[in-house]
Amino acid sequence: MSIRKLNPYLNFDGTAEQAIQLYQSALGAKVESIQRFGDIRGGSPAPENKNRVIHALLQLGEGTLMISDSQPGVPVSPGSNTHVCLDFSDPADLTKKFQALAAGGKVTMPLQDTFWGAKFGMLVDAYGINWMFNCDLKQPA
Repeated sequence: MSIRKLNPYLNFDGTAEQAIQLYQSALGAKVESIQRFGDIRGGSPAPENKNRVIHALLQLGEGTLMISDSQPGVPVSPGSNTHVCLDFSDPADLTKKFQALAAGGKVTMPLQDTFWGAKFGMLVDAYGINWMFNCDLKQPA
């Protein structure tokens, strides 16, 4: 099976940094990586947005928790700020499963190659569940 793991993905409206600090102190989460809007090559966020979290990866026990802030000006409502992220090993299988789950739902970000070296897309399924699909395109050394 090409789905390697399933991860919760939490979205915030400019408060991801504070949430990360809470999860570190309250739950013992360990930050594995954190990228900010200001870290994107070729990006030019407004000064007040450069420290927003574009992606963070936390280890929580044996689990993984992913976190980001929304794009500036795109509000996040509690209850709609959680996604299920599927991490694939096979881009063709990712595409097939993305298209199947999108049927009757809504694609919110079409599948595309990303600046972080993955094929990625987002959708809301027919039952209102938010999904992220990710497949690293980098070949292991």
